[in-house]
Amino acid sequence: MGTKLFVGSLAWATTNEGLREAFEKAGTVVDAVVITDRMSGRSKGFGFVEMSTAEEAQAAMEMWNEQDLDGRKIIVNEAKPKEER
Repeated sequence: MGTKLFVGSLAWATTNEGLREAFEKAGTVVDAVVITDRMSGRSKGFGFVEMSTAEEAQAAMEMWNEQDLDGRKIIVNEAKPKEER
């Protein structure tokens, strides 16, 4: 189990800081980023959170998967490596 998590179904209003603050309830957050469109700067509705240990990542998945964040039920699972195009 890795320490990087995929977070989907984010509200448009969710920020990097908001994502970090939410996941800090489960442990130490190394990085939290909401992916944005390069042209508009608007959120694409998903992001990534990197936790400091695999145990904290597991705790974060259990705490946040299918829970409400900023008015939306989010999906949290282990991030998969980016595939070659």
